Amino acid sequence: MGMWASLDALWEMPAEKRIFGAVLLFSWTVYVWETFLAQRQRRIYKTTTQVPPELGQIMDSETFEKSRLYQLDKSTFSFWSGLYSEIEGTLILLFGGIPYLWRLSGRFCGYAGFGPEYEITQSLVFLLLATLFSALTGLPWSLYNTFVIEEKHGFNQQTLGFFMKDAIKKFVVTQCILLPVSSLLLYIIKIGGDYFFIYAWLFTLVVSLVLVTIYADYIAPLFDKFTPLPEGKLKEEIEVMAKSIDFPLTKVYVVEGSKRSSHSNAYFYGFFKNKRIVLFDTLLEEYSVLNKDIQEDSGMEPRKEDEGNSEEIKAKVKNKKQGCKNEEVLAVLGHELGHWKLGHTVKNIIISQMNSFLCFFLFAVLIGRKELFAAFGFYDSQPTLIGLLIIFQFIFSPYNEVLSFCLTVLSRRFEFQADAFAKKLGKAKDLYSALIKLNKDNLGFPVSDWLFSMWHYSHPPLLERLQALKSTKQH
Repeated sequence: MGMWASLDALWEMPAEKRIFGAVLLFSWTVYVWETFLAQRQRRIYKTTTQVPPELGQIMDSETFEKSRLYQLDKSTFSFWSGLYSEIEGTLILLFGGIPYLWRLSGRFCGYAGFGPEYEITQSLVFLLLATLFSALTGLPWSLYNTFVIEEKHGFNQQTLGFFMKDAIKKFVVTQCILLPVSSLLLYIIKIGGDYFFIYAWLFTLVVSLVLVTIYADYIAPLFDKFTPLPEGKLKEEIEVMAKSIDFPLTKVYVVEGSKRSSHSNAYFYGFFKNKRIVLFDTLLEEYSVLNKDIQEDSGMEPRKEDEGNSEEIKAKVKNKKQGCKNEEVLAVLGHELGHWKLGHTVKNIIISQMNSFLCFFLFAVLIGRKELFAAFGFYDSQPTLIGLLIIFQFIFSPYNEVLSFCLTVLSRRFEFQADAFAKKLGKAKDLYSALIKLNKDNLGFPVSDWLFSMWHYSHPPLLERLQALKSTKQH
């Protein structure tokens, strides 16, 4: 009875109060759901202390325990950072943080001689202040994650100086892209007439394609060192494999990811006939800085007087040796190239652009509704940027949650297909061992709650991928 009474009261409220209440209610509903899922997964981390029988051949008990403790720490961090984020967002909405920041931006513009008619200028100041606030409130969490959790579990390779320089550089580069793009987008919306949503969508499509094209050549090198993979057996084998599936490979790079973290990765990029492959140095056994450090520590050949310590050195190498052998690297690349050959990249771009067009169309339908602005404290003005923020971030949030889940399901399907493609190339055995090694190097925990993994995992759980590969591997 009490619930129905409160729902009746909600419907009797003015439209703007109903909108505001619904946005807050949905935000907390999602938060409670995510927390429920995280607690289910956390229970698995706490109770699964022994290697399950089906994983006996895959993971030793020491690595299993390390990954369990790592994931437990990450789960605790995620809980507190998520709670902080939700409370911060709620307080900003309740105390009118968005209209306050808009007025503050107007004041700054006024000092510089720009009146209220300079809406785009005020919007850029608003964006600058909002992203600065976000960067500063996120900094303590990022520092703790890097220098406490990642450090404790042996992943962090950064110094505090490097971290801060990196954070400032990221902020500056973001502003250099965000501000010009936003000002042009707002201008297009202002002058586009009835069909502005088509022009706005086309503009964002062009911007995203340009960013994808220039990212690896001009933006990524600002943060990491890229060097061409030296001539040798691995490069030759990569070129042969690329040619065998008609992949138009032009260059292969090794990125010095070990400067910031010992997590490993590989990816390809580029359009049409200009494709490049990027391998993290932490993925390659011969390049991993960690392995070089081990070689230096071990001195390679133990001297006679060191023979007593040789067991300790061997243990150190066993625990720390990182990365994949050449055959395994090729198998991982076979999987990545499978995404290209099977059209996954193009399908993802098409889905993304269809979604973008739909959102701009709905934005065009809703932008004239004054109650949307009033719900968030904008009674006298309806700035375009604020309209974008309210509609894309708050009004579309239920749709975004559903879309995100559907894309996660699709991503898992694509991963299985890419594994099957690597299998067809005859790489099943090497991909099998590579997945085990990468899971070990990144301290992935191989046991997951079914509901948590269904909602969150963009990649299938390790065991499912290994089982799918196993039949062909044995064959």
